[in-house]
Amino acid sequence: MTQREQAASAFDDLHARHAAALTQQTYLLTGRPRLARRAVEQGFRRAWQRWPQVAVDPDPAGWVRAAAYEYALTPWHRLCPGLRPARRPKHFQESGPAGRALLEALLSLPAPYRRALLLHDGVGMGLYETAAEIEASTPAAAGRLTHARERVAERLPELGLGGQEPVRQGEILRARLTGLAAAQQVTPAAAQCVRSGSERSDLRTTLVAVGLAGLFALLTLVMMIVTPDHYTRSPHKPLATAPHTRLSPAPRRGADIRKQGNAAVRKRLRQARLTPDVR
Repeated sequence: MTQREQAASAFDDLHARHAAALTQQTYLLTGRPRLARRAVEQGFRRAWQRWPQVAVDPDPAGWVRAAAYEYALTPWHRLCPGLRPARRPKHFQESGPAGRALLEALLSLPAPYRRALLLHDGVGMGLYETAAEIEASTPAAAGRLTHARERVAERLPELGLGGQEPVRQGEILRARLTGLAAAQQVTPAAAQCVRSGSERSDLRTTLVAVGLAGLFALLTLVMMIVTPDHYTRSPHKPLATAPHTRLSPAPRRGADIRKQGNAAVRKRLRQARLTPDVR
């Protein structure tokens, strides 16, 4: 088996073990099956593009999850109605009488709080690991988690979160979110399709980069050809010149004053020599 075949086999195994569960979790994050599937597919595509780095990562599934969540919560999705995160779940499959209410409460949270709650109470990550994945400090992650739990408790008092210890709140939400995610039937893209799509995307990116570089070089060459390298005066329009005016040198007043002063001193000395002493 070649090195490429070994990498493809390891990637396919990672995809088979985690793609379905990750798509279910991403559905709880977005409320849209299409966006969840696309986000997970993009996460695995990026993993295959950087497979030497992902293969030696201590948690390859966590690497893919972080990439999928980042794609799912990208702000530019708001400009596309089909990829915009939903306020109400689309194609929701019931997991119990309070399942839809819990998912709507989760989708009503701001995206940073929703992500922290899903990672900590849904996936079961620790507070430090949650803070590292959302790129926040541990106190900031704890604050988001506390705020999210308070919002859910206010909206769904029947969950019994009010008055409970934080550990007990996490246990209640973990059981409810796990069951809610497992009830959603999603079908992720096949691993082979993900790999081929990633390779086509790399090829398109390379071709676009080469095309832009060639276009820039062509434009530079055209500008060098059509732009003259020296200035040529038009023979039909003579240059305007200012009339020649001869200027007389300005008088040197300082030198004249010094000359006058020296002449006065010499005159006084001559007078003093010609005048006889008076005794």
